[in-house]
Amino acid sequence: MENLIKVLETAAAVDELDTVIGFVDEQLETAGCPMNVQLQIELAVEEIFVNIASYAYAPGTGNATIKVGISGDPLTAEITFMDSGVQYDPLAKDDPDITKPAEERDIGGLGIFLTKKNMDEVAYEYRDGMNVFTMKKVIAPEP
Repeated sequence: MENLIKVLETAAAVDELDTVIGFVDEQLETAGCPMNVQLQIELAVEEIFVNIASYAYAPGTGNATIKVGISGDPLTAEITFMDSGVQYDPLAKDDPDITKPAEERDIGGLGIFLTKKNMDEVAYEYRDGMNVFTMKKVIAPEP
């Protein structure tokens, strides 16, 4: 399958989450992504987009761009989120200590931790005034 990249430009607002997930799901379904893998990707997409919607432009508003490319052998989905909000690297924070009881853990960080665990690769860079967060997941159906 050739690397066809689809792009969605949307308001960075929590009420656009269904649109974003629908957009990503459409690309995954077209590529024959197994449902269990699609659900892992959806969880990661929700985490990253809600973070952008909640924090990138606060207290104002702005836009986000989501790119989905599917290519390679094995077939891999690459999903990139871009925003021009406040510079923030979600990967810079230490992972939460999940061996501690929930009430003893610091607030935050669990969503990005789960994203890192569910995806095969995650990367962040600040480029040309933009936060660029990319995640990859092999989606090749089981033989």
